[in-house]
Amino acid sequence: MTIHFVGAGPGAADLITLRAAAMLSAADVVLYPGTYLDAEVLGHCRAEARLVDTQALDLNQIISELVDSHATGRDVVRLVSGDPSLYSALAEQTRRLEAAGVPWDVTPGVPAYAAAAALVGRELTVPLVAQSVVLTRAQARSTAMPESEALAGFAATRATLALHLAITRTRETMAELVGDYGPDCPVIVVHRASQPDEQVLRGTVADIADQVEDAGLRQAAVILVGRALDPSGGGESFLYDPARDRSSLG
Repeated sequence: MTIHFVGAGPGAADLITLRAAAMLSAADVVLYPGTYLDAEVLGHCRAEARLVDTQALDLNQIISELVDSHATGRDVVRLVSGDPSLYSALAEQTRRLEAAGVPWDVTPGVPAYAAAAALVGRELTVPLVAQSVVLTRAQARSTAMPESEALAGFAATRATLALHLAITRTRETMAELVGDYGPDCPVIVVHRASQPDEQVLRGTVADIADQVEDAGLRQAAVILVGRALDPSGGGESFLYDPARDRSSLG
């Protein structure tokens, strides 16, 4: 059998892919991140499937569950929040599975930053304002960031920032960004996008920390920062410009 790493999306049961839903409906064992997942996502699973919440398990315990299930011929889905390409611990899990001779594959999911942008109806790459998005995180009680990825370096680009795992360091993060983005730069915080308790805070670099602290947010939030979040700004795309010569496109 193959271990299927599946993106669970931002949390809503109807924001997973058709492939993910099919895998869940066929799985004998499903490991899922209970901290970030709306329980309704598990409604795609068979009633007799074994469900394992990984929020209290360490890496060795998770791998043991995967390897043991594989050894007994059971079909296994390892759900990860959002998309497996971002902050999913995919690298260390798959290294261990390969060492154990266990095959695996990956099914993508809707990333949290995309769900956040959709909820507030904003494009993160607005012509003449921002054409790049930086996906990064803050460091608190977490793995050390590479020295070359200091937030100040990303801030110097003034690209749109999508900050993960940073909600408990919002005030410190905004202090690092104010010099490049300015105190009036728009900031949007989205907590549990697509889930029943989703929450949106809109503010600026100068005041968003106060809002976050007043709301008591501690986890499962994405912070979007950048001038592209201002709906009144920006130009128009050359791709759709009426003046563009389209004679050679037919």
